[in-house]
Amino acid sequence: MKLIVGLGNPDKEYENTRHNIGFMAVDALGQAYGITVNTLKHKALIGKGMIEGEKVILAKPVTYMNLSGEAVREISDYYKIPAEDVIIIYDDTTLDVGFMRIRKKGSAGGHNGMKSIIAHLGTEDFPRVKIGIGEKRPGQDLADYVLSRFPKEDKEMLTKVLDDTKKAIALMVWDDIGEAMNLYNKKKEKKKKEKPVINSDLTKTAGQKEAEESKEREVENASVKCGFGAMGSGDGNKNSNGEESVSPACDRVCGESELSPGGYTGERL
Repeated sequence: MKLIVGLGNPDKEYENTRHNIGFMAVDALGQAYGITVNTLKHKALIGKGMIEGEKVILAKPVTYMNLSGEAVREISDYYKIPAEDVIIIYDDTTLDVGFMRIRKKGSAGGHNGMKSIIAHLGTEDFPRVKIGIGEKRPGQDLADYVLSRFPKEDKEMLTKVLDDTKKAIALMVWDDIGEAMNLYNKKKEKKKKEKPVINSDLTKTAGQKEAEESKEREVENASVKCGFGAMGSGDGNKNSNGEESVSPACDRVCGESELSPGGYTGERL
């Protein structure tokens, strides 16, 4: 049996606030698997049921966030559920809205609800799902921020992350936390910086520039001598047999095909 606990505050005024994302996740799980979470017992609203063939208890502590550990300890003791089978779902201000992070164990990370749970269970070795609620604005009070509601523009991202949470929990109750982590511990993609376009002329040495200029002058002179333009137009002089004549200068200067995009390949005509 698994104990799945979503953290939050119980009063009506806290519904759908950022700090109550854990409650929202448990409600979504209950709705998806037909588990009603409305029995007041062990300082929490609880509901029993099955998720993908495994017995689970869904719970929402009514102790208020900072005393969440009291409810978690009472439930786990009563049903004899070891810490490694307790899954906690809660909010994280270091993750953007729409992102989640699954961990096998770890510290509270400054979260008061998690501090209480770790203290009452006497261990950090239990899995958890952290759901991003975004970072507060500079200078904004943290309590005011986490107790605020999500704006309308976050609705689509919230729906997606709660759906991902349901899928992740389904894997976790089957003890496949590694697969859940691989699938849902996605990092925010950073925009790739475009490489600056470097003017090749700026990187050329004086000698290179002089050599190129000399070659250009030679091509121009060859065009005059043989009648072929720099683009290999084919309007050259003709010999007594009516064939195009190619001077040594043209053969020497225009012998590379890339200098003749008009079709001249460096072969004698």
